Amino acid sequence: MLDTLGLALAAGILYLWRLGMVPLRDWDEGTIASVARGMVTSGDWIYPTLYGGPYLNKPPLVEWLMATGYTGGISAWTSRLLPALASALAVPLLYWLGQEVFGRRRPALLAALVFLTLLPVVRHGRLAMRDGVAITLFLLVLLWGLKARKHRPYAIGMGVALGLIALTKGILVLLLGTIALVFLAIHQGKALGRNPYLWLGLLLGGLPVALWYGAQINQYGAVYWQGHFVAQSFERVATAIEDHQQPVWYYFLELLKYSWPWLMFWPGGMWLAWQQRHQPWGQLVLVGTGIYLGAISLMGTKLPWYIMPLYPFVALAIGKFLDQGWRQPPRWAIGLLAFIAIAAPIGGIYLGLADGQPTLIAIALALGLSTGYAAWQLWQRRPRWCLTLAAGLYATLLLLMGSDFWLWELNEAYAVKPVAALVNQHVPADAEVVTTFSYGRPSLNFYCDRYIAPLTGQPLLDRWQNIPYVLAEAEHLPTLPAHKEIGRAENMVLIQTISQ
Repeated sequence: MLDTLGLALAAGILYLWRLGMVPLRDWDEGTIASVARGMVTSGDWIYPTLYGGPYLNKPPLVEWLMATGYTGGISAWTSRLLPALASALAVPLLYWLGQEVFGRRRPALLAALVFLTLLPVVRHGRLAMRDGVAITLFLLVLLWGLKARKHRPYAIGMGVALGLIALTKGILVLLLGTIALVFLAIHQGKALGRNPYLWLGLLLGGLPVALWYGAQINQYGAVYWQGHFVAQSFERVATAIEDHQQPVWYYFLELLKYSWPWLMFWPGGMWLAWQQRHQPWGQLVLVGTGIYLGAISLMGTKLPWYIMPLYPFVALAIGKFLDQGWRQPPRWAIGLLAFIAIAAPIGGIYLGLADGQPTLIAIALALGLSTGYAAWQLWQRRPRWCLTLAAGLYATLLLLMGSDFWLWELNEAYAVKPVAALVNQHVPADAEVVTTFSYGRPSLNFYCDRYIAPLTGQPLLDRWQNIPYVLAEAEHLPTLPAHKEIGRAENMVLIQTISQ
């Protein structure tokens, strides 16, 4: 119980620490938050809309969570609050799952600590997105499925959790459900299928899904089928949409970029899983990794957050490897840890001084000191070196999440909040605004509470007489027809058009 409480508290602090200090980012965060706000303002939680049109992308469980959080006001903090809390629950859940498949406390605790301190897991869990919630629900499916072997009513929870995944990420439930059923079939044989509570759970979990989808199809007909199931689901599997085409090894590169230093122990964990493939933990790691990584690698559309449900299996494999080396630490890792201990402070100090960012220096020093001390403990053959590494990574992540750097995608374009303040101050709520920026920004739309369409070139000139306001990049002003400048923010200029 103390382990569970400690992990839950540590995850809660890390996931909520300064959660609202940076604005929502483009695409999923800005879009989902706008849909959730539409539910609150319209009072319609059944038929989601996005700036007056039907929202056909995903089912609304996360939007419902966010809209509930908006009882505390509409902001980045309340947008992320409940999804982040739901995501943080995955850490103690992985610990419980580890105890079920390992049968021992230490590898389960080590796996949970690895999962707690994986950068991509923490980053995406804090975002107002669906992935962290889906992971938590998936772990519930696996945990309750395992417990159902001895206590059959747990299978009800398994079916309900599958239904909630379907209300979170739609057809992802087919892939995650396949992993769960294949693993449990290997582990339990035909016992699970003969459990009447499973079928009751599937009925209870599937009924809200059927009712919600039925309501959408009844409301929108073929438009919903084409927009949701074809364009947003099946086409993403078969083809690359919106130029998100990547090579088959794309997700291996994602692991290589963001999962250090734990990643150095993953190959050893996978080899152990193969050697112990007759044990529950080995079966789960091999089935989960093989099916999920294989499926997303073959998908036509590849996005960074599609990899997220893989990380519980990565953490379980690493946790077992660390447990195996508890008494005989892997001394080959000393060099890699020592390299990080030297390179991190050098790189952090250089970037911190160059950009005038002392926070970067503090983050780099925390990472360097923790990996350096862990390397020294490893040299001394002290078994608790991996606990030192986990504690140091946790401190480093706390510093990172307390800074503005954890959401580095915000640097890809101009800051939206000053620009949104400019628009909200000078443009009436019912007036149309377009932008000459190269693409539409959902985060800007959220903070302006309106849709600002991108419009450039001849289409903009053709409509010049009918558009009252334009949000233009400063360098584009000489190319535009007669206008009146209203104000500037972040190299964006709000202008009012002048009829000729």
